Amino acid sequence: MDYSPDAMIVRDAPEPPYEQLAGILRARIVRGDWKARRPIPSESRLGEEYGLSRPTVRRAIAALVTDGALFVVPQRGTYVSETEPAGESKSGE
Repeated sequence: MDYSPDAMIVRDAPEPPYEQLAGILRARIVRGDWKARRPIPSESRLGEEYGLSRPTVRRAIAALVTDGALFVVPQRGTYVSETEPAGESKSGE
């Protein structure tokens, strides 16, 4: 499902909150809110912004790490990868 970078979490949606958050964060990366090799906000801050628990935020981040959109540096934070997130292509391929 496609999400807007400005979307909010819908509690009674069929998709679980972590999937919604992963979609929103992916859209924010594609839009350019966070540049490659730059950190995204902390789990705590994202949790506050979207009204979610840290485990839910962690699960969304883990999904984006698996997709290659983000990478984690222990003791430093979570960063945007240099490659495009899975399923996104700017060249229209």
